[in-house]
Amino acid sequence: MKKQISIEVPNSWGGVTFKQYQRLQTKLKAYEDEPDARNMILISELCNLSIDTLVKLDKELLENITIEVGTFLGKTDYPLQRVIKINGVEYGFEPNLSKMSYGAYLDIAKFKDLELNDDWLGVMNILYRPIKKKRGSLYDIKPYKGYDEWDKERWEGVGMDIHFGGFFFFTRLYKDLLQGILNYTRNQVGISPNIKSILAESGENILRLHNLQEKSSLISIK
Repeated sequence: MKKQISIEVPNSWGGVTFKQYQRLQTKLKAYEDEPDARNMILISELCNLSIDTLVKLDKELLENITIEVGTFLGKTDYPLQRVIKINGVEYGFEPNLSKMSYGAYLDIAKFKDLELNDDWLGVMNILYRPIKKKRGSLYDIKPYKGYDEWDKERWEGVGMDIHFGGFFFFTRLYKDLLQGILNYTRNQVGISPNIKSILAESGENILRLHNLQEKSSLISIK
């Protein structure tokens, strides 16, 4: 008698958490030159199946799973979700990036390379904060208080649809963010050599940021 198992196949990136995505990327990188192994790892990670279980599946079933997963892998152009709920708490995306606190600006500018890694979890902690007042589509969020309120695990469990939406929206506006820092420092405190250095390093990465969508869509089934 064959043992029956239940297989949950995600039909979008919304069914894949950031933690799963990171683990998948790490494993795929280790098998860059082995397409068959990469495909097995892909299905194993996205469907939470062990490799031992995977190799025992019927060929037709495995092919169907592969086709279903392949329908969403390259579709990372999700819209920004300004209000999301995590564990019953509503979080709002920074309503006005041009008015974001100076401390939040600087904390984001410290990241030399903005990619979908642990640094991005830090950015999410800055951009999304608990909503304290809401009326219709308008809302106010709690002020940014720095690293002490960061919660990496909270954002590891959030679906990649939210991360992709926030990531590509924010990277498109990153140049404006850096300009906002320059304007603020000119008008309020002057530009110190240290801040100039931070901005220079961040500015050099802008061109790379525009190419990150391709980098984040490297997963494929052949």
